[in-house]
This record gives sequence, structure tokens and C-alpha cells, in this order.
Amino acid sequence: MRILAIGAHPDDIEIACSGTLAKCAARGDKVFVCHVSNGDLGHVIIPPEELGEMRKGEAKAAGALAGIEVLWGGCHDVKIYADDKDARDKLVDVIRYAQPDLIITHNPDDYMPDHTAVSKLVYDASFAASVPGYKTEKDLPAAALTPIYYMDTLAGVNFQPELYVDVTDFIDKKIEMLECHKSQLEWMREHDHIDFADMVRTCSRYRGYQCGADYAEGFIVCKAYLKGTTERLLP
Repeated sequence: MRILAIGAHPDDIEIACSGTLAKCAARGDKVFVCHVSNGDLGHVIIPPEELGEMRKGEAKAAGALAGIEVLWGGCHDVKIYADDKDARDKLVDVIRYAQPDLIITHNPDDYMPDHTAVSKLVYDASFAASVPGYKTEKDLPAAALTPIYYMDTLAGVNFQPELYVDVTDFIDKKIEMLECHKSQLEWMREHDHIDFADMVRTCSRYRGYQCGADYAEGFIVCKAYLKGTTERLLP
């Protein structure tokens, strides 16, 4: 299978579904992760241009730990808009390049505008990518009309999973991937006194309690015409 996960910022995917993605890669799937923004406003001291390059390097290091190909959407923090045609076309190109059997992205009801905008952009781009006559600058072959799964919200707020993936064997890999995002986690530890990696592990433990696993990640299926499937796509 070919799996594409699309998140707003570097580290969003690691927080919500990197255990699942590592498990997919381990079973032989080709896994892609697209970060729509370069995360350039995610620090109080480091200037945006410097931080954007730093976070790209961190994201690539995280992907490399699980054999994941890392892609970029070309946007900036807090400048992602659901009605931005250029952003949609960039995601059309990402989807057509990856040719996924499954797309994972943010829940439409999440806590910040970049996340909700990406969710809508992915929904729209996944349809546009399947239309052969829809042209972008790269003019790649059309993709299939792909099922979309929504990943957990931060701390699981207002999210009740319909599907669970047991990530017990991959929880350490998940945290290792998250720890690659040093510009975020070290800042929160030193200045906010928040151990974010511990919070993420705890949330995975909580999802595990819900489904009888030690650690788990939860998902909701996008319920739209032609996006359903009888297959179990997640591991």
C-alpha cells in the first residue's frame, strides 16, 4: 500500500499518527508525509527564516527514522487558507506524486486555523487530484479518489476514534521521531516547563486503554460518497 499523511506543521504528524506510519512502513508500505507549512513561526526567539530551515531538517530526520519520504506544501505558519487555490494545487501535486491508497490528515474540527484549513484543503485537493482534466503546473497523472482518515486532535479534545491502531511496538519509535523536533520540544521544556513528549506518550496510552492495547492511535473515517471502502487499510 501507499500511505500519505498530510499535516499543517512539522511535528503534527509525529504527535498524532507517527506510530501508525512507522507500523505501515514496517509492514512494507510506501509512506509519505507532507508538511504543508515549514513551521517558521513556531518559536519566540529564533527568526522565521532561520527556523523554517531548521524545522525542515528536523522533519527530514524524523522521517528517516521510519523510512518515510518527506514532502512540503510550500506554505507558512498561520498563512494557510482553505480557499487558497495555489495551496490546493500544491496538494494536488503532492497527492498525484504519492498516488496514495489512503490519506491521513487533520480532523475538520481541530483547535487552530492551520489544522482546519489543511483538513479542508486535503478534502478538496483529493477530489481535484482524481480529475484527469484538472491541470496544475506539474501536470502529473491523476490519482485515484482516495479514502481519507482523520487523525487525533491535540490531547484528544472533542475526538472519539472509530478505528484504533495498536502502536505498542512502535511507541518508542514514535517518541524518537517526535524528539527530532528539537526546536519545539527543547523550547517547551526549558521555557514552558512542559514535557511535550511525555504528554504525547500519555495520550497514546489513554487511547490504548480504550481499545485494549498498551498504546494506540485513533482515527475517524471521512464519510463522503465514493470515499468508503470495505477494506481494513490501517495496520
